[in-house]
Amino acid sequence: MSREVSPNALRAMLAQETGEVFLVGVTITHPAIATQYLVNNNAVVYRAAGDFRPAPMRITLPAQVDDQIPQVQIVIDNVDREVLRLIRTVSGVPQITLEVFLASSPDTVEAGPFDFSLVSAVYDVLTITGTLGYQDDVLNQMVPAQSYTPPNSPGLFL
Repeated sequence: MSREVSPNALRAMLAQETGEVFLVGVTITHPAIATQYLVNNNAVVYRAAGDFRPAPMRITLPAQVDDQIPQVQIVIDNVDREVLRLIRTVSGVPQITLEVFLASSPDTVEAGPFDFSLVSAVYDVLTITGTLGYQDDVLNQMVPAQSYTPPNSPGLFL
């Protein structure tokens, strides 16, 4: 799969050494809360979309398996209890958007946006681990969704 990136990102990826830093921005949205912006950085990143608060996190991308819907694992350090408070108080499924950008040009998205739903979350004193995926189980849906029977499709059964 080909992906277009900016010239700065391409130079950084192909260089033997670089001063560029790739960051992952996480946007958490839900009708019941104010939109939360997090970034895996040690300082606030100012973007046109909003101010992304620093949050130490690790993201594990899914393996590419043909018969499985991809799921992303995200582990956020539970230092700032704000994310945990939001997860505990929200009823329903928060939407999570991941974007990769350079620290030197935060408004240029190099990869993404990748939109997911928070499928599950577990937490302890140190970390919050979330599984990001899709609410619809597309691999187990009937295609076509309707069954063709004599009462609803009499023309097929003569």
